[in-house]
Parts: sequence; structure tokens; C-alpha cells
Amino acid sequence: MTIMAAKVSPDDIRARFSSAMSAMYRDEVPAYGTLMDLVARVNDETLAAQPELKARLDATDTLERISEERHGAIRLGTAEELATMRRIFAVMGMWPVGYYDLSTAGVPVHSTAFRPVGEGALKRNPFRVFTSLLRLDLIGDEGLRAEASAILARRQIFTPGAVALTEKAERDGGLSHEDAARFVSEVLETFRWHDKANVELSMYRRLHDAHRLIADVVSFKGPHINHLTPRTLDIDKVQSRMPAFGIAPKAVVEGPPTRKCPILLRQTSFKALEEPVAFRDGDGGWQAGTHTARFGEIEQRGVALTPKGRALYDKLLDDTRRLVRPAADGSNVDAYKAALAGVFKSFPDDWATIRSRRLGYFSYSLTEKSVNGVSSISDPEVLIAEGYICFDPIVYEDFLPVSAAGIFQSNLGDGAQQEFTASPNQKRFEVELGAEVLNEFDHYAGIEKASLEACLAALARQPAAE
Repeated sequence: MTIMAAKVSPDDIRARFSSAMSAMYRDEVPAYGTLMDLVARVNDETLAAQPELKARLDATDTLERISEERHGAIRLGTAEELATMRRIFAVMGMWPVGYYDLSTAGVPVHSTAFRPVGEGALKRNPFRVFTSLLRLDLIGDEGLRAEASAILARRQIFTPGAVALTEKAERDGGLSHEDAARFVSEVLETFRWHDKANVELSMYRRLHDAHRLIADVVSFKGPHINHLTPRTLDIDKVQSRMPAFGIAPKAVVEGPPTRKCPILLRQTSFKALEEPVAFRDGDGGWQAGTHTARFGEIEQRGVALTPKGRALYDKLLDDTRRLVRPAADGSNVDAYKAALAGVFKSFPDDWATIRSRRLGYFSYSLTEKSVNGVSSISDPEVLIAEGYICFDPIVYEDFLPVSAAGIFQSNLGDGAQQEFTASPNQKRFEVELGAEVLNEFDHYAGIEKASLEACLAALARQPAAE
């Protein structure tokens, strides 16, 4: 009789991988460790100063996940790399959510976010990886495009062990504890930094002149993780304290302004590191050079917005940038922040109005009052008004294309922006991915609907109040 080894849950594999990735990146980029310490300190201070926030995080079982929360980002070069990465992330319980066309901001990639999608999975470990695929079709120089394609075709970014264990997980419906440990170790190699390029310095410079990001993707052995991002509860405080910790922040925080009721996502980062790299010299030797790619990023998450809320957000952000476009060197940061705050006064800043105007998604739960029964009330709005049902904002688990592009560009510098024609192509991306991406609006709407229906069903089962 064959005894089957117990399988490790995808959530546990993801938690192990997230922890291993964080440890590796802390070793590779010491400033990341400093950033983690700063964020932990600010989060502790924020919770101490806002007991009501701590209470709601406790009540919704989201407090413990804050300190463990990370997202990373990688940039891939070929459809084959993207499809294999999808299969690897699936072993960790991570699925492609959303489509992002960054060509609108002069960045030649389109992207998705691999992440857990269920409430239990997110609470266990909310690790996400923003994954971009290079758009070689946006390189105007046909000769350079062909050379870049040939360089990418020759590389293998996954170890044989990572591929074999992915196939084993797919075949057997999971991995044993021993195989899961090996899987984490093997996959980690794909994300590791390599200080030796695959190309000569002359080719690197040609790629760099086309776009710095193209050089970053094409020139190296693999898609080194270019940042890891902890979640903070007060991004403005982290931004202001970074210089005192020896970290130079980017000029402005991307996303909406400071608010009592946070919406979507706010991000900032420290500037990318210029790191020594050896380039091939054509004679079998190496030539010294440098490359700038890796940086540290911090995020503060708010409520997920409905299509109506997102349309309002996009309009207000566009209106702000028509007034003041933030300079990468920070020379107009005060003017930009003032314009942003002024324009965004049009977006309600209390949860009740955001909910009533259907601008954000909310999760519903029963209050203590509901345990005594609810007579014959069936209207959800009346139940909410009379205190039988309460609501909490659903955390936005995804990304903002403009913020992502802003982080990219702030680390490339003002002179690095090239103009690409906006060319979203979700169907092509999904073909290359080998799967459809989950529509985030449908996903959040489903969470909201299920929570309200669960409340109404629970109340219907209770005896009526006398």
C-alpha cells in the first residue's frame, strides 16, 4: 500500500516564498531592511494613535496581515517566460488579476498582477507580484528589435528544478513538504540579482537609448526582483522620515492626496540604485559598467473603487496634472500637492457618502444589535440605518497604472521618458499568458454582494424581535 505524502497548501508555499524573497532582497539591498524598520515603527505609532482604526482592523481580521504584506515587481521578456511564470505562481495560489497598459505613460510594457483572490488566502498571506511583459513591438528600430528578440530567445530564466517541480505540482495536485521547500529555493533563483550582463556594453547602450527599461529586461540572465513593497498605515509620515534614515525618497507620493478615508493606492519609493555590472567585451572577458534598476517602494492601501468611483478618480487626477505635472526632481512638489488636494475635494471623504454614492466597495457584517432579531425589516438600507448591519471598506488589492508608471519614471529621471502610442492589447496579452485575467471590478462586486446576502440570510433565520 502506497502512502501519499501530505500536500502543502498553496497559501503556505506562498508565505514561505514571500518570506524567502524578503530575506534575499534585504541581503541584496540593505536599504530595504532600513525601510522595513521605518515602516514597522510608523505602523505601530499609527495604531497607538488611532485606536478606532486598530479596532476595525481587529474586527475584520486584517490587522495581522499588515506587517506581513508585500508586493514585488518583475519584468519579463517573452511570452514563454510569462506563461511559465503564470504556472509557477499558480502553485503558490496566485492568479492574474487586471490588465495594465503602461504604454500610455511612455513605458513599453503591459502587465498583470499575480495575487491570491480569496478572503482566507489574502489573510494567510497577501503577497502580490506586478508582472510586466516587454513590448518589443513598440521599439521603432526594426534591427534593434530583432537583435533584442534573439538575445531573449537564448536565455532560460527558470532552473530545471523549478520547471520540474511545477510540472510535478500540476500532475499531482500539489507538493509535499520536501518538494515545497525545494520549489521555493529553485524559484527564488529566477528573482536573484546577477551582476554580469548577457550583452556587450555597446548593445546595452543601444537598448538603453531606446528605453532604460528595455535594457533592464533584455541585458540580464533573469528578471531580478526590482523592488519589494511593505504596506504602511501612514505613507506621508514614512515619506517625511526617509531622509533621516539615510534614504532619498522620490519627489511626490503617487496616487490620491492625503485623506481621512483612503482610496485605492498611494505609493512612494527611494531612488533606484546605480550598481556595478560587468558586461561582456567580445573577447571572452568582462568590462566594468553600471546599471540602475532596483529600488525600494512603500504603499498605503485604501478602499477599492467601483467603476463610477474609478472614473471620478481618473478625472480628478487628469484635472490635477493639467494644472501641475510633477517634476521628477521635486522642484514643483508643493504646487502639485496643493493642486491635488484642491481638485480632490470633489471626491467625498467619509465612508457613508462614498458607499451611498456607489463610489467604493464595502463588506457587510452583523452588529451586536442584530442578535435580538429584526422584526420584519428586509430593506438592507433600513437595516444599515437602524444599526443591524455595519459596513467596512474592502481593501484595494491591486495596482494603479499611472502610479506604476510614475514609480518607473521617477527612477529613470526626467530625461528618460520616451513617448509611445497608447496601445492596449489585452487579448494578445492573455494569449501569451495562456489564461484570461480576472476583472477586478467584478471580483470586488462579488465580495460585496456575497457579504450582504450572508447578512440578510443570517437575519432571516433569526427569531423576530418582540
